[in-house]
Amino acid sequence: MENLQAEGIKPTDIDIVIISHGHLDHIGGNTDIEGKLAFPNARYITSKDEWKFWMPEPDLTQLKVNDNLKQGMLMVARKNLFPIQDRVDTVDYETEILPGIKTIAAPGHTPGHMALAISSGDQKLLCIFDIAHYPFQLEQPDWHFSVDIMPERASDSRRQVLARASTEKTLVWAYHFAFPGLGHIINDGEAWGWQPIKP
Repeated sequence: MENLQAEGIKPTDIDIVIISHGHLDHIGGNTDIEGKLAFPNARYITSKDEWKFWMPEPDLTQLKVNDNLKQGMLMVARKNLFPIQDRVDTVDYETEILPGIKTIAAPGHTPGHMALAISSGDQKLLCIFDIAHYPFQLEQPDWHFSVDIMPERASDSRRQVLARASTEKTLVWAYHFAFPGLGHIINDGEAWGWQPIKP
């Protein structure tokens, strides 16, 4: 909120929020500490499969994490997804949400996880969100994160998105990588690697 304010943007100015998937660090800003909508004028967009998984309550039995973490994930979903349910538009993959913003299939981390392809003129940006949490997952695409709900599917999605990024030589924003999280995916024929841009 402080960064928005610094740019002269009020919460009421935000009219679209795109949700890549339903984990805390991607939906935790939907509501404030009192449970009120952080962006009261916004429509929320997520994939059909993602919304179907989380609402009304997800099945987390297949996750190999402790029960406390599972309960925490459920609490976060209730707090940040229930209040927006009458404001959500669910979309298919390969949907152009707005001119130059297109959803990309990336299921596995969650059943409806998606990436975004953003373009403006001849400039392109691929937002990979949780396709990879660390650069070493580019070299080892079959290594899983503990909360990958569908690990094998996550690996397949990782390979597809990394191949796309390296082939198109597009700028990539990797949500969990070290600041600024911008760089390029490179491929040496055997594995992918991360080439960050200098901040």
